[in-house]
Amino acid sequence: MNWSLYFKDVTIIGSRYLIITSIAFLISYLLLRRMIRSKKNQQKFPDFKDYVREIIFSILTIFIMAFIPALILGSPEMRSHTKFYTDIKQHGTLYFIIAFPLMAIMHETYFYWMHRLMHHPSIFKFVHFIHHKSTNPSPFAAYAFHPLEAIVEAGIFLVFVFTMPVHLFHLLFFFLFMIVYNVYGHLGWELYPKGFSKHRIGKWVNTSVNHNQHHQYFKGNYGLYFLFWDRMMGTIRKDYDEKFDEVKGK
Repeated sequence: MNWSLYFKDVTIIGSRYLIITSIAFLISYLLLRRMIRSKKNQQKFPDFKDYVREIIFSILTIFIMAFIPALILGSPEMRSHTKFYTDIKQHGTLYFIIAFPLMAIMHETYFYWMHRLMHHPSIFKFVHFIHHKSTNPSPFAAYAFHPLEAIVEAGIFLVFVFTMPVHLFHLLFFFLFMIVYNVYGHLGWELYPKGFSKHRIGKWVNTSVNHNQHHQYFKGNYGLYFLFWDRMMGTIRKDYDEKFDEVKGK
């Protein structure tokens, strides 16, 4: 185990979480609270104890998520079995670019089915319920997982490095994108424009309204970045478009 790499990963993942969630919270929940309050997905605000719980479990998640990359890439023997590479020329610039949307599709698929499994009654109450204690989530809920769920969430890293060539920049930028979109999903306000949920492109993109409904009702809307699995599997809530229009019509 490369502990130097581990604490470096903790610093990267932790600082991203702290900076992005703090900016989102400062702008939406403090500075512009009165101005945009009426446009919130749910009119109520979380209690102080909810913020504390979300932050505590997110910190635990950060330490868990940092462990797997440090374990795999920090060991020359284990790293040799991965597809991790360091020279962009090895697979070319075109592949380097294409890998990003490919990673998003892979993560979406991994997350959707893992997420649905987490909602199985025999698992939900012991693991995923921690995340769903935030029935009206704040940005701090982005990483608020039970430790067991945090391990499963971090499993996408293993999928990436063992199934496709990935460069360090792929991992750095993709997981930066992940936390940004995750914070947006738990923000409590919708940033996409009116009519987006019915647009020929927007209908396939996950939104803050969509994920907020998932937290509020505990069923349906299991996607992360996209909605193609939800729409194909019939798990998108029937009132999603209506709720989106309601929120954007405020």
